[in-house]
Amino acid sequence: MITYSLMAVLAIGLASNLDNAGVGIAYGVQKIRIPWYSNLAIAIISFLATLVSGLFGSLISIWMEPWVGQVIGTVVIVAVGVWVLLQPFREKSSRPEPEGSNGSNFTRLLSNPEEADRDSSQSISLAESLLLGIALAMNALAGGFNAGITHLNVWLTSLSVGFFSFVLLALCSLFGERYAAEKLGNRATVVSGVLLIIIGIHQML
Repeated sequence: MITYSLMAVLAIGLASNLDNAGVGIAYGVQKIRIPWYSNLAIAIISFLATLVSGLFGSLISIWMEPWVGQVIGTVVIVAVGVWVLLQPFREKSSRPEPEGSNGSNFTRLLSNPEEADRDSSQSISLAESLLLGIALAMNALAGGFNAGITHLNVWLTSLSVGFFSFVLLALCSLFGERYAAEKLGNRATVVSGVLLIIIGIHQML
């Protein structure tokens, strides 16, 4: 049981941050730097998002039967997994938005992460990292809620999410800069969605 819980914590941390891999590669390809302090700010945002949603999930689980919590946790994380999985296909079929249109800023940032570099400095400043961090933390909200409502350790899950956020963004940015592997970005998004779905289904077995 302890081994499964640890594996689930690590899997949620990884799945919640595979979008970071795609964004890191996109930045590396375009030679946009992510200073360590900006990367740390993004990781802290993901950590806090996971912690808050996890504590909320834990609070809700007090008033319900364990199996109900498992069902809700599974539905939430599988639904997010499906949504993530469909993103690349939605982006292909969607029409370009008119210039100056706000649209969904978070979705646009994940589709075009270079937009976070608003001053075109080829470096993500601390202020710019805040908006990017919020966009990248969307999956972390679902992972944290799932951990809380299924009685996984919320603090460990939050630390796992923050750790993978920092490491994947840093490593994949370097990888993208050296190897220009643009196609791996979309694949990371697909893998993220599949992994979230697998986590949710496995919790019901």
